[in-house]
Amino acid sequence: MGKGILITGTDTDVGKTLVTGGLAAVLRENGVDVGVMKPVESGCRREGSNLFPQDALFLREMAGCQDELQLVNPYALEHPLAPATAAQLEGVAIELEVIREAYSVLTSRHELVLIEGAGGMLAPLNSQLFVADLSIKLGDVPILVVARDTLGAINHTLLTIHYARTEKIDVMGVVLNCTCSQCELADCHNMEGLQRLADAPLLGSLPFLPHTDRESIKQAVRSNLNMEPLLLWLGR
Repeated sequence: MGKGILITGTDTDVGKTLVTGGLAAVLRENGVDVGVMKPVESGCRREGSNLFPQDALFLREMAGCQDELQLVNPYALEHPLAPATAAQLEGVAIELEVIREAYSVLTSRHELVLIEGAGGMLAPLNSQLFVADLSIKLGDVPILVVARDTLGAINHTLLTIHYARTEKIDVMGVVLNCTCSQCELADCHNMEGLQRLADAPLLGSLPFLPHTDRESIKQAVRSNLNMEPLLLWLGR
């Protein structure tokens, strides 16, 4: 069976999809057989009676895998809301066992499965299940934290790491991601602050990517993130 990593964020729209896709592509270049998973995606585009989970489709393309979309994305929701809220509005019951079965199939096929969460660690998937619970209930899957590289990043990242440690969740690393073209003073100091204060490896910082074409994302991850901790963890 393959291993899994849950990519979570300090907030929504911090660049989890970009980072997950870039990691998948670069790990694949390093010879790792990578699968991807977006267990629940809200805000999916509707065309007639069909919903298209854009994040899940992007991740599958970046990983270069051919897994069935219902395994990569067991739950596609239309409303751009927290998964639990969107599911309630749409009459969908999000069940852990469905996600767990899909994950089991993917880890039987791939050396590594990158699981992109929704929002942050405490984003609700249903009335009893949070994103953080996926780490525990899918078999003690470690997390990788993506933080928006702006003012507040240190606080948000340390809170996320503290919560993970409290729940005995292993933190594999932190990635800072610039989501704005205008550099702030804090952007120049977040990395140094987290190096001093965060009890987790910093894999690096990604620049603002105005053009999210696949090759630009791969190049940014290849050039700016330290892949060695992940490759060592995989025994490479």
